[in-house]
Amino acid sequence: MNVHWKDCKKILCIRLDNMGDLLMSTPAFRALKESFHCHLALLTSAAAAPVTAGIPEIDQVIIFNAPWVKHDHVATPETYRELVETLRKEHFDAAIIFTVYSQNPLPTAMLAFEAGIPLRLAYCRENPYQLLSHWIPDEEPLHVIHHQVERDLNLVAHAGAEVISTRLSLQTNETHWPGIIKKMRLCGADHLRPWIVMHPMVQDAKRQYNFHKWVEIGRQIIAQHQCQLLITGNTGEEADAEILKNAIGEGAVNLAGTLSVAEFALLIRKSPLVISVNTGTIHIAAATGTPVVVLYALTNLQHTPWRVRNEVLYFDVPPALQSRNVLLQYSYHQIPKHQLKKATVENVLKAVNKLLQPAGSSTEKKPGI
Repeated sequence: MNVHWKDCKKILCIRLDNMGDLLMSTPAFRALKESFHCHLALLTSAAAAPVTAGIPEIDQVIIFNAPWVKHDHVATPETYRELVETLRKEHFDAAIIFTVYSQNPLPTAMLAFEAGIPLRLAYCRENPYQLLSHWIPDEEPLHVIHHQVERDLNLVAHAGAEVISTRLSLQTNETHWPGIIKKMRLCGADHLRPWIVMHPMVQDAKRQYNFHKWVEIGRQIIAQHQCQLLITGNTGEEADAEILKNAIGEGAVNLAGTLSVAEFALLIRKSPLVISVNTGTIHIAAATGTPVVVLYALTNLQHTPWRVRNEVLYFDVPPALQSRNVLLQYSYHQIPKHQLKKATVENVLKAVNKLLQPAGSSTEKKPGI
């Protein structure tokens, strides 16, 4: 093989899962961009694609909802073959496959192989033989578990990429702010009064936190901090958010389904604090430097907020909803549950109080500013 990593000028990064996973890969994207000064393309899912406009390292986005990744789209052999031809025509020098340790990289490796991409790198548990030109034996979670950011940085380091900065990459656009203010007003919020963002909804049932506890947390925050509580959510979650808003009462505002991803990211950046379950929201908060309280279901503990002020509080997953993935089952049974701080209402309120206190910086955010 005559192609070498140092000569790559057109690299395809493949991250086929969700928005939060994609954001955790951005330090690795930056390392590739700065090391190889290359055209960086991204193959990602429709779910993750909306956030790519704020990631400056990415030059090109190709969307594919892979049949080996969980999503609501119907995949067909025809769309797979069309993608192979699309990738073949792009003449990429290399493909780097980013995965969570519980994902098998080989279907994606086959895709890159069929597209004729000469260099193909991924973590892999078994010997991939010709499907990957370069691979790292995957020791997670049997011997070690790295944070997802570190896992991805170690992967690109195998290709010779040097890491200069490990911060998450996400730019926000101030031009969206007038439109956000208008939407806030239409929903009953006042942008001149303090607020805190609560993002309680999540599609994955095992990550859903108790509704009645959300209500109590919301009421207590509004009462203790004399602020508005902006309830955010995705399109399709408006009705659930409205039920929660009504249950919390005065001071709660339903913004679910009203904001684009770009607007949502800017709102997060301008907020003093975000409270959420373990979804893409917490990684947007990390990328924008916004303190975050995470009510964390006991899944994928390597996906906690990266290098931002945070408090992570844990709750267990009901047995019927626990993953059937053997690796995730193994990891779950290794968790020292008795040592983790529980996601009780009391602990959430303490975490909110703690993170709203100044961290000794003159640039500390103020509520709603």
